[in-house]
Amino acid sequence: MGGVCSRKRDQQVVEDGMRRGVSGRYGKSGSSKWLLTSFSRPMVVHQPGLAICPSLMELCIDKICEDINQYSSFTMLPKDISQQIFNKLVLSHLLTDVFLQKFRDCALEDVWLGEYPGVQDSWMDVISTQGTSLLSVDLSGSDVTDIGLGLLKECSSLQALTFNHCENISEIGLKHISGLTNLTSLSFKKSAAITAEGMCAFSSLINLEKLDLERCTGIHGGFVHIKGLSKLESLNIRCCKCITDLDLKAISGLNNLKELQISNSNITDFGLSYLRGLHKLVMLNLEGCNVTAGCLDSISALVALAFLNLGRCGLTDDGCDKFSGLESLKVLNLAFNNITDACLVHLKGLTNLESLNLDSCKIGDEGLANLTGLSLLKSLELSDTEVGSSGLRHLSGLTHLETLNLSFTLVTDSGLKKLSGLTALKSLNLDARQITDAGLSALTSLTGLVHLDLFGARISDTGTNYLRCM
Repeated sequence: MGGVCSRKRDQQVVEDGMRRGVSGRYGKSGSSKWLLTSFSRPMVVHQPGLAICPSLMELCIDKICEDINQYSSFTMLPKDISQQIFNKLVLSHLLTDVFLQKFRDCALEDVWLGEYPGVQDSWMDVISTQGTSLLSVDLSGSDVTDIGLGLLKECSSLQALTFNHCENISEIGLKHISGLTNLTSLSFKKSAAITAEGMCAFSSLINLEKLDLERCTGIHGGFVHIKGLSKLESLNIRCCKCITDLDLKAISGLNNLKELQISNSNITDFGLSYLRGLHKLVMLNLEGCNVTAGCLDSISALVALAFLNLGRCGLTDDGCDKFSGLESLKVLNLAFNNITDACLVHLKGLTNLESLNLDSCKIGDEGLANLTGLSLLKSLELSDTEVGSSGLRHLSGLTHLETLNLSFTLVTDSGLKKLSGLTALKSLNLDARQITDAGLSALTSLTGLVHLDLFGARISDTGTNYLRCM
């Protein structure tokens, strides 16, 4: 087995409700975020005792990139070859404004330069020459201005455009994209240019399926411009404090919405009543919103809802009986709320649940008795709760459980024996001072573990011997 030790800090719950972590803007300087694009890097795969040779094409691409100074243009090459050369230069961090000139009129389909250093308007002159061949562009974190964005008007086939964290784009620049009616995906995260008036440029994007305006602080009142985008399936407006109930009224007619993220906004239970008609909605993220359990009246009308994030909403037990109506839920995040065992009584009927997050809730051993029937659970988060050893007996029948977090609980060595039958476990967090070598001896049957967190536990060489048996 492999193990990772990490101590829990004051982490935010990731706003998709699935995992926890901390997110933030990636800087333009030394960040390697730009490497994490969707294309694969041709490479030789090295494994112990095994070496897979690169293909002839990969060797050719590598050689061309190595001798890049010998070529003046790649226009004579098939466009798929030019694309691979371009991708290789980006992944190797070798692309410069001079080398980019060699790709003028090469009919590239994808230009992924998110967080790549040095990208500015002069680069857009070459990018725009790809014309109708260009299908996707990512220029996140670049210094491109309205002028550079305007050059994309010639790329009428563009389907995906990402301009996250671009500080030099204004409302004037947004008008340039109004004619890109083939766009299906548009992202302008943390952009000051996206205001209520600026969103007018989106009204003509009739094929748009995904719109990401996360951390855009001036969009209140602008949703009237997108109410006609009937194909929209995903809308991300999380961390936009300006969002109010009236904004939800404006999007209430987007009947094809499947994913809506509105965490950390100023919406209330009343605002959520406008969403009752979104019968195709599968995922709803309300983390950190000013809602109560009363919002479950409206949420229960969302018959397709499978993923619900109510973390950090300050929920109490009052009104939690409405959870029993959410029988289609697969993922439920209730972390960092003031709920107790009394709330868990109303989760017993959610038999389709695969993931449940109760991090830092005021629950204890008796509350876990209500989870015994959730036989499909794969992930259970109990960190910072009052759960102790006796409560673990209620988990013994959850044989599909793959991830279990018991950090900062009251669980002791004796309680770990109750986990011995959870042979599907792949990740177990036991970051707790009261766990010692004796507790590890009960875990030797968990041979599928690939992650075991013992950061705060008191483990000696004797305990590590038990780990070798896993």
